[in-house]
Amino acid sequence: MRGARWREPTPSAKAVSGPMVRAQMMGQTYMDAVITPHRSLSERGFIILIAIVTLANCCSAAVFVHMGAVFVPFFLGIDVMAVLVAFTVSFRQARRVERVTITARDVVVTHETPSWSRVVWESPTAFTRVNVEREDEHTFGLRLALSGREVAVAQALSPRERGEFAKALEQAIWEARRERG
Repeated sequence: MRGARWREPTPSAKAVSGPMVRAQMMGQTYMDAVITPHRSLSERGFIILIAIVTLANCCSAAVFVHMGAVFVPFFLGIDVMAVLVAFTVSFRQARRVERVTITARDVVVTHETPSWSRVVWESPTAFTRVNVEREDEHTFGLRLALSGREVAVAQALSPRERGEFAKALEQAIWEARRERG
């Protein structure tokens, strides 16, 4: 599957997550989806890319120094540093995941990285609505809503994947409401 992904986490992932431990204490979990952004370049590919960019800039710098343009290599070095910083920021953002947890009691959306976790949405399942923005057969927007408040979810997914996630989200909320019945 190309693009971002969403999946149900493994039991070991459930055991170490703070919000998940709280959700398990509240009853059955109807959905615990982890949405991860797509990474088009692996770390090995990144190292190869930086090596090629550095080599090309070193060759260019040697030519410019030979021609007497001694300040050009400094700008080429800045060029390599800019590429390095851009990819570092991109990789840091790629480690950020979104977790959507649904129990009979609550719908919780958290943003997580390896070092922190932050709850960005928490609402009672009974009153939470799923708002889906569709055009033709594509899902462009997916939001959870409650009393005039909204939060966008699954933004890292492609329109097709977001549509599949919307169906699964609506089904999980419906099943959770049925339990409260």
